[in-house]
Amino acid sequence: MEPTKLRGIIPPMITPLRGNDELDREGAVRLTEHLVAGGVHAIFLLGTTGEAQSLTYRLRYEFVELVCRQVAGRVPVLVGVTDTAFIESIRLAEHAAKCGAVGVVAAPPYYFAPSQQELIEYYTALADALPLPLYLYNMPSHVKVFLEPATVKTLARHENIVGLKDSSANMTYFQTLLYQLGDTPGFSLYVGPEELTGECVLLGADGGVNGGANIFPELYVAMYDAACAHDIARVREIQHRIMQISTSVYTVGKYGSSYLKGVKCALSLLGVCDDYLSYPYRKFRAEERARIRQALEALGAKCNG
Repeated sequence: MEPTKLRGIIPPMITPLRGNDELDREGAVRLTEHLVAGGVHAIFLLGTTGEAQSLTYRLRYEFVELVCRQVAGRVPVLVGVTDTAFIESIRLAEHAAKCGAVGVVAAPPYYFAPSQQELIEYYTALADALPLPLYLYNMPSHVKVFLEPATVKTLARHENIVGLKDSSANMTYFQTLLYQLGDTPGFSLYVGPEELTGECVLLGADGGVNGGANIFPELYVAMYDAACAHDIARVREIQHRIMQISTSVYTVGKYGSSYLKGVKCALSLLGVCDDYLSYPYRKFRAEERARIRQALEALGAKCNG
């Protein structure tokens, strides 16, 4: 499949786990089928929602192989290769290519915050060495630096750098990218926060990389379709439901990881996969789980777990 202009809803798939170094393989298969049946346009593995930085390399490789085999070419698969070790990013990308992925995604290396010039040099070297097209990942809350618009504009000239996912939730930044990259039609722009997806697609974004699509893929695909059709009434209707998810499923407890705990708990309650989280994060306890069940039932979902 042509990887350079993917459009639509690309769920950042959770990594179903049974332990810190054990996949919930059956759950991963069920979740893959759930996403494909929901009409998603591609699947993104090993992003923030996939707990990538908490997983062993062995498990990351196993997960990529399992999902790519299950997808069997029905939708494109993107693989996150964010790492503080350049060579590990290359190795994982090579494995992803062998498994059938069509592209890789990389946020800036973290710990010491790189300068914009260092980011340009880093991503250029990475793109030169990768066996697959590269999507940039702007995630300033986790890696401490913004990929500034001028930096993105420079990197977009590289023939192997084909897009960017923005999880900053900064609409001014995203609109600046849309404006400055308007003369680069082959470069894709995706928004991470699902609360902004409808608006961003209406204004020219290529799609959304939305965590809630793990739970309700059809809903987010419907939002994308409505925005593409400029059906504002339908966008408003779906936006209300997406905000209901955002404010009830992602806000339980005072955790930095409440969003991820909520998504995993919801999938467990729906009977899709286990809700184990890698250390130091822990799955919801009984009282919190009951609140997620209540939220899902209010959304009209039938809980099995």
